[in-house]
Amino acid sequence: MIYDQFQEKAINYIKEGYSVIVSAPTGAGKTVIAEYIINDCLVKGTKAIYTAPIKALSNQKFRDFQENFKDHIGILTGDVTINPSASILIMTTEIFRNKVLAEETNLDEYSWIIFDEIHYLDDYERGTVWEESLIFLPPKMKMLALSATIPNIDEFSKWLEAIHKKPLKVVKEDKRPVPLHFFFQCHNKILDKTSHITNSGHHEHFKFNKPVSLIKYLFENNKLPCIYFCFSRRHCERLAEEILRFDFLNYDEKQNIKTLYTELRQRFDLLDEKNADIMLPFIEKGIAFHHAGMMPTLKEVIERLFTSRLIKVIFTTETFALGINMPARTVVFNELRKFYGNFYGTLKTRDFYQMAGRAGRRGIDEEGFVYSRINPRYTSVQEVNKVIYGSPEKVESKFNASYATVLNLYSKYKEKLYEIYPLSFHYFQANKHSRQKALDLLYNKVRLLKDLGYIKNNALTKKGDFASKIYGYELSLAELYEKGILENLSEIELGILCVSLVFEPRKTSILPKLTKTSKSLKNITDTVLDNIEKYEKKLKITPISKKYYYHLSPCLEAWIRNESFDNILTHTDSDEGEIIRYFRMAIQILRELMDTPCSQEFKEKTLKLIRIINRDIIDAEKQLRG
Repeated sequence: MIYDQFQEKAINYIKEGYSVIVSAPTGAGKTVIAEYIINDCLVKGTKAIYTAPIKALSNQKFRDFQENFKDHIGILTGDVTINPSASILIMTTEIFRNKVLAEETNLDEYSWIIFDEIHYLDDYERGTVWEESLIFLPPKMKMLALSATIPNIDEFSKWLEAIHKKPLKVVKEDKRPVPLHFFFQCHNKILDKTSHITNSGHHEHFKFNKPVSLIKYLFENNKLPCIYFCFSRRHCERLAEEILRFDFLNYDEKQNIKTLYTELRQRFDLLDEKNADIMLPFIEKGIAFHHAGMMPTLKEVIERLFTSRLIKVIFTTETFALGINMPARTVVFNELRKFYGNFYGTLKTRDFYQMAGRAGRRGIDEEGFVYSRINPRYTSVQEVNKVIYGSPEKVESKFNASYATVLNLYSKYKEKLYEIYPLSFHYFQANKHSRQKALDLLYNKVRLLKDLGYIKNNALTKKGDFASKIYGYELSLAELYEKGILENLSEIELGILCVSLVFEPRKTSILPKLTKTSKSLKNITDTVLDNIEKYEKKLKITPISKKYYYHLSPCLEAWIRNESFDNILTHTDSDEGEIIRYFRMAIQILRELMDTPCSQEFKEKTLKLIRIINRDIIDAEKQLRG
């Protein structure tokens, strides 16, 4: 195989026995380096772990690698366990972090760890998981870290060298193999420079700046296939409906896509699925939409149709951009603003390029095209320039160890636990004031754990041991465990509890009428959380422990009563994809409960409940084994 210069450089370092960090644009070909390591491990009879930030990406890598490496590939994501003793094991970063911190672990068997999308380290909610994985990396394990372009890659590698006392090679690539060209739609005109964007006439803007006319322009100018990014699920569907007047397929393509769609529906058990019927008129014209609210199997079918190159326009949310290998000739941004968890703001440059990087298919296109729809009322020319022509944002640590991490570390290091904070990237980057703040937070977490009886006489109590096994949801479950409530719950109550713990309502979510069972559980969990929250606020601990939201409890009760999936949808305003995701997350919590010091009787009840919930469409393994 002929490698690009940066790929060859990285592979040569790997051959020399170095750990390597690679920073390169989306679509530059970073995966090739990971595949070299996998091949090398298989030839030498050693083992490697591949971590990805989200389950969808882990699943896709499992499918991709399985094609090339067959039975040598396994996957572990919390709701899927296939071939767990395989030479090459794919897992989410959370699973890897849990293994790294566990007392007994089999990580000695693995010689390499590959971290995909390592810039996720600055994700507010989950970045700490990457940081913990890197701090506690087993000394014998070599690392390949793959990242989007980040300006402070040298700072990042210096930190890793400092904590592991081993040289780490950095490989940077700024050039894309397929160059990108940027265009704008403003006042319904196609512009090639931001200087042509004007504020004049912006009151009629929405009337004129139509997605339909942009799609028509792309179609007429041979710029399809196109990935159209839109940050609202409903809007993705509406836009697809708006362009149904077009037909992007010739006769042969139409026959091919109908046949392929029928075959895939059969294979993924979607022949009687209403939403797969709804998608049919779109598919027949080379159009599709794709978002997190859809059934995972239907999303996979759409992805497969897209890679067959028969879908010419797909409307999708940003999850489609994350590592999933779906290149097109053109990428369109419906707008350059999105909701960032707790605020609505202009797109980060790094996020923009993660998505824009899907434009231009290597080996097919000589260039890629990126169109941004601009409404000057909401996005100024200065903001547009910053997003597209600015420097990508630095990776900044969001380090904030969970209670479970603190308990696992306390069990190992006792009061020396505080000496671990200086190993963090946060400490490496922060000023004196920020360091002190982070250390105070750690002290306060330990104080809370001592006050509430998780740590006594410099050791974990039974409750502390329980909480150390449940990452992210540890305190409320441990309090229920200590009070004897958890073990005495019926199967249905335990199911409702776990789904309510993982569920995150949207602003528009409506709490349905609750049954007596759910109401009584809600009263118990509200009381437990009020007490925890009181302590957390007093000690200025942020973020505070997650509340229980009972929006999906009627759904779960119906599912446990063996009602059909179509039927349980009538109990909620949540999308199909959301219900499936939250049920699978609940199963993950139930599996973690199996590792706690609970009674055998409770574990048997939990196992039975997992089997009841994890059926049909909820069973994530079934989809992958298919």
